[in-house]
Amino acid sequence: MLDGETKRRLDRLRDILVGKLPDPKSQVEQITFGLIYKFMHDMDMESVEAGGKPTFFSGKFKKYSWKELFDSRRGGVDRVRLYSEAIEQMYTHEKAPELFREIFKNSFLPFKDPSTLNMFLKEINEFHYSHSEKLGDAYEYLLSYMGSQGDAGQFRTPRHIIDFIVEIVDPKKSERILDPACGTAGFLISSYKHIMNKSKSPKGKKLTALERKKLSNNLVGYDISPDMTRISLVNMYLHNFTNPQIHEYDTLSSEDRWNEFYEVILANPPFFSPKGGIQPHSRFGVESKRAEVLFVDYIIQHLSQNGRAGIIVPEGIIFQIGRAYKALRKKLVEDCLVGVISLPAGVFQPYSGVKTSVLVLDRDLSRRSNKIFYAKVESDGYSLSSQRHRISDNDLPSIISIFNRFTSNPNGESVGISKNSIASTSDYTLSAGNYVQRNDTHSKFPISNIKNVCAIETGKKDVNSGNSNGEYPFFTCAREHTYSDYYSFDTEALLIAGNGEVGRVTYYKGKFEAYQRTYVLSNFKNIEPKFLFFVLQSRLPSYLDKLKQGNTMPYVKVGMLKDFPIPLPPIEIQQEIVNELDGYQKIIDGARSVVENYRPVVDIGKNWEVSELSKICELSMGQSPESEYYNSEGKGLEFHQGKKHFTDSFIKSSGIWASQYNRRAIPNSIVMSVRAPVGDVNLTDREIAIGRGLCSIVPNKKCDLMFLYYVLTNSKKTLTDQSHGSTFASINRNQLELFKIPLPSLEIQQSVARELDAESKIVEGNKKLIEIYTKKIQDRIAKVWGE
Repeated sequence: MLDGETKRRLDRLRDILVGKLPDPKSQVEQITFGLIYKFMHDMDMESVEAGGKPTFFSGKFKKYSWKELFDSRRGGVDRVRLYSEAIEQMYTHEKAPELFREIFKNSFLPFKDPSTLNMFLKEINEFHYSHSEKLGDAYEYLLSYMGSQGDAGQFRTPRHIIDFIVEIVDPKKSERILDPACGTAGFLISSYKHIMNKSKSPKGKKLTALERKKLSNNLVGYDISPDMTRISLVNMYLHNFTNPQIHEYDTLSSEDRWNEFYEVILANPPFFSPKGGIQPHSRFGVESKRAEVLFVDYIIQHLSQNGRAGIIVPEGIIFQIGRAYKALRKKLVEDCLVGVISLPAGVFQPYSGVKTSVLVLDRDLSRRSNKIFYAKVESDGYSLSSQRHRISDNDLPSIISIFNRFTSNPNGESVGISKNSIASTSDYTLSAGNYVQRNDTHSKFPISNIKNVCAIETGKKDVNSGNSNGEYPFFTCAREHTYSDYYSFDTEALLIAGNGEVGRVTYYKGKFEAYQRTYVLSNFKNIEPKFLFFVLQSRLPSYLDKLKQGNTMPYVKVGMLKDFPIPLPPIEIQQEIVNELDGYQKIIDGARSVVENYRPVVDIGKNWEVSELSKICELSMGQSPESEYYNSEGKGLEFHQGKKHFTDSFIKSSGIWASQYNRRAIPNSIVMSVRAPVGDVNLTDREIAIGRGLCSIVPNKKCDLMFLYYVLTNSKKTLTDQSHGSTFASINRNQLELFKIPLPSLEIQQSVARELDAESKIVEGNKKLIEIYTKKIQDRIAKVWGE
């Protein structure tokens, strides 16, 4: 368990180095050299105290001892020279273990500033050598800053995802375990901890000294980068591995270790096209230029007869139609694939939004099973924003439980998709949506599908997007349509968004244009178009959500619509339902028009005084607490940052709390967004912690709270016009303090507020109408489905 003081020391070390070394990997390397240097000194001191002699800082290396380095008579420039020379020479130290020599291989000090080095070494001096988990966990925390490996196509795998995959694959103490692209050795250390925890469980048997040694030798890692190899060695060393089996090795180009096989392989291989000095050899079973394809093929070929694997792969492996991808998927399904687990696109934030999945391989289980396990992780216990705060929603434990049930009865009816279904497709796609069981229904009406009740066309790829004065509606996948000077369709139609807000349905009758990925349903047979509209609106978005493909802009293909089930009442009953729901829809549309167009207007009197906001209010600009003070357990105050978190449903949907905070908004105060969207205001009826992007505004006795709320609501455009900033539009404290507020007598303020309160109640009533009649539509369509 990483303690707070150790964490703060590591943070201070990074803060010291960041001005000279902005790259996180360079910071980690220098901290690594410093720590190992200090630990060599500590081990020498332990030897001397036990009556022995120093091992590391003796002979020609005595001049580099920690004592010499900290000699008060030594000047700053000389200390830089001595330390720089020491870490460069340590690779040649004959009495140092090979592990230490490898760590210092090609090491150097990239800065020559005495002040920076002095602060750095003083902080390093606070660490002491120990074989406890404390240092191992500390180093893992340090490595969490190394998110991306740039052109190498690697992204550091979050610890909880590593642990999840290890739990799924379940490595055993007697098995040989490999990570062929080990990075920081996270999978190997997680496997070690997993095995040790199993041995400590009530049913487990503690490992003997011989078993521990064998386990140490069984954990093997390869990495092409000497820097990552060094970091892996240190990480393993700090987790009690005195002789870690980490090798600088090009898995794709070298054949030196081709004949080595493993019972377990775990990997998050890099996603890139090999280039430069990387020249894949010819022993792969699938021809490809993509690293992820070659790595998966390598893993398949290097599993033992009953081997298992867990591999993180990009979505291309799942559904790309290239020849190499198809061949790889066919090989997987026929040979060893037992599970596909889809991960959320934000798992690698803030370094990448790439969408990934986990492939689970098991040769033995694959021979016994005629199914592939599928699961989709909606939430991994962290928000999917760039900050990745811990939240309460977490699908990982339940997926582990479901997968374990699958392994105990792989041919059961409850989970899995048949291999025959996958093999029946020409490209062996592993997209679960292609095999989703079509909606079972208890409807008393016959069930058809879209392709039997209408024609389906795609919008046009090359069309004139027209202009705002065009004559014909131009439908894209955006919620609001534009206009065109031309039209391709003249009919009654339903238009379905194929990307963006996938599955959104629009009804239109007349001449119109439609763009690519907008799917046009027309020529209806035995079905009322409006009835189909309501049926699709109720179920299609969630149905298509399981079929979506793509990373940056998810989409569905037109063919995915064809088999959507449609209950088919007699045409006269359809018409009755349409008449009923049309009435509900008109109420909704009218109420929505009121809600969307209402703006409280404060008619400012000619003789009203004007005051600067700072003279009638107390302002407090928000400031985000450090990440360690976020939690999802409801301890502390609700934490809000900008409009996206400041909603009535915050507690239900966000679950972010701050256990330590400096800035807060008190009950019955105004909270304003000072970053895009600038000028949005809300009232809070509870005490909350406010982050960067919000400002708390508390009026004094000269100003009525609700009057000020309506004035500020009215002033949104003016505030937005005053904003600045290229990345995020914002306004600063000084601008807010000087912002002019009309200030009539308190009696007039309260009168204006009462009038606007009455208007607001009408608006709230319309919101309630929308809610009620939307529910009526849903309930009526649910009856059609037999629910």
